[in-house]
Amino acid sequence: MHVEHHDLHHEFPEFSEAIHSLKTDNKHFAKLFNEYHDITGNVEKLAGQDIPVADETFEELKKKRLKLKDELYAMLVAEKA
Repeated sequence: MHVEHHDLHHEFPEFSEAIHSLKTDNKHFAKLFNEYHDITGNVEKLAGQDIPVADETFEELKKKRLKLKDELYAMLVAEKA
């Protein structure tokens, strides 16, 4: 099964410099970034290896990832402004 990568650099290539800057200068951003990265890895592993998991669990992980992505995006936009 093909798994699309959802890491932040793939999602927002136009914010590459801001991602790097915020990861090193903003502890809150770095914490959220790491959490997003961990959840994305779990989602991609479950999807790519067809690991049995309840649909509700899988959807909950994807919702958490989306919430983090929204928060990170808002921080990136504010940084670039």
